[in-house]
Amino acid sequence: MIPVDPLADLNDVVAYFCMEFGLDERLPTYAGGLGVLAGDVLKSAHDQGKAMVGIGIFWSEGYTHQVLDEHGRPIDAWLPTPRQALRPTGVEVTVRIRGKEVRVTAYRVDIHGNAPLLLLEPIDEWDRWITRRLYGGSGDDRVAQELLLGVGGVRVLRELGLDVSLYHFNEGHAVFAGVELLRLKMLGGASYDEALPSVRAQVVFTTHTPVQAGNECHPLDRLEEQGVTGGPIDREVLHRIGGEPFEMTPAALRLSGRANAVAQLHGRTARTMWAHVDGAAPITAITNGVHMGTWQDPTIAAAAQGDDAALWDAHQALKQRLLDEIYVRNGAKVKPDVLLVGFARRATAYKRATLVLRDVEWLAPLLESGRMALVFSGKAHPADQSGHAMVQEIATFARRRPGAIVWMDDYDMALGRLLTRGCDVWLNTPRRPLEASGTSGMKAAANGALNVSVLDGWWDEACEHGVNGWQFGDRREARHEGDDMKDLGALEHVLSYEVLPTYEKDRPRWIRMMRAAISMAVKDFSGERMLLDYETHLYSPLRQPKAG
Repeated sequence: MIPVDPLADLNDVVAYFCMEFGLDERLPTYAGGLGVLAGDVLKSAHDQGKAMVGIGIFWSEGYTHQVLDEHGRPIDAWLPTPRQALRPTGVEVTVRIRGKEVRVTAYRVDIHGNAPLLLLEPIDEWDRWITRRLYGGSGDDRVAQELLLGVGGVRVLRELGLDVSLYHFNEGHAVFAGVELLRLKMLGGASYDEALPSVRAQVVFTTHTPVQAGNECHPLDRLEEQGVTGGPIDREVLHRIGGEPFEMTPAALRLSGRANAVAQLHGRTARTMWAHVDGAAPITAITNGVHMGTWQDPTIAAAAQGDDAALWDAHQALKQRLLDEIYVRNGAKVKPDVLLVGFARRATAYKRATLVLRDVEWLAPLLESGRMALVFSGKAHPADQSGHAMVQEIATFARRRPGAIVWMDDYDMALGRLLTRGCDVWLNTPRRPLEASGTSGMKAAANGALNVSVLDGWWDEACEHGVNGWQFGDRREARHEGDDMKDLGALEHVLSYEVLPTYEKDRPRWIRMMRAAISMAVKDFSGERMLLDYETHLYSPLRQPKAG
């Protein structure tokens, strides 16, 4: 069948593979930061006129909608993903999964100001167990999903006739695309040793893994059972690429010509962590950026060009919008003159969402006097019981102190915009160096919210203490409970003796800091800058000079 809207007129295309894409809350094919970053990449590519096509999966039930029950416990629910944004391409390929040839098609999504995104889906309903839920199912199911993404993605691009010059794998989930490229070259007569350099000349890889334990791996038996082997790709080839068990990140590093970490600190961490991988691509550091058109409120962008009163009024209007939403959702009334501290991200142990709540003797007077209020949001992975317990703990605090501590359900892109635009302070408390990058703080800074954060991820290179935000703690690693208490003491000191006095008694300085934060975010942490760095450090070194 001829595709309805062919993409074959694009030349020298970068095919950008990712397990999840966050373009808009109305298309919930994302779980969190990885997917939202991928969406921002496609939007930034569109703005710059880059020849890029995204390759992802249409998840029929998306990711969990997580709300609290009457006891404050997170409840996970899955809803059908809206299909209104999907445009059929008419393309059809097959991917062998568990011994069966699964027919796969692709839908085009390009209505959110993004470079074209192709979302893959099995054609037959009975095969859609593969693409039912993002990050759902067993390890076997995960490999089946990754086969569909990687092998199916390469085959769809070839069937559409796209002139793909480079394949960009955003995380290791797409590594089977590299295996498929290797298979094609070996079917053409090349040996493994001849084919591998040719594949590496076409592939770049972005790693987001901050710890080796987070590296996804699978037994080779599982890969064989799911259908990764076939033709020239046998068990020995897989072992050479990824070892036994098969490690996705080392495999991606061996199949890539260039690789990048997602912040300068993460680059140092990743190079140390993967130094033992023979034949790995060199890892450079390209700090993430965010799409300003999506995340920076236009009233802030305009007011930043005006006087202090205009900027303050614009911020207060956005803060009131957030406070109104808090009242609608929770019935909690938060005073507009209170220092509103926001924390919203994935609920997982290393992010230490409850750190600020641990010292009630210090915290209670600040809340009871109306000087400070805390607003939280986030999601725990459905299988992460410790993450669920963390959410429940915050919800319990919020029930005890309505209007002073707030929990907002079902974190998504819409709520993310409200929070990063409406808070005065954006709090970040990870155990250094486990935050690979972090982008919510960039979004907050672009709207004039001041980061108060551990020196981890992007903030390690961005922070000018007392100028565009504040740091707490130092540059040591935080691995133990004792480190948590040291960081808590440092956080309490910064909030009590620097942040609150500035907010309450020195508005001109606060507004100067807002301006510095906005300027820093727009200049150094935009999606536009990130794409330019991709071109300079990842794409250009691999592109072959054109004849003539």
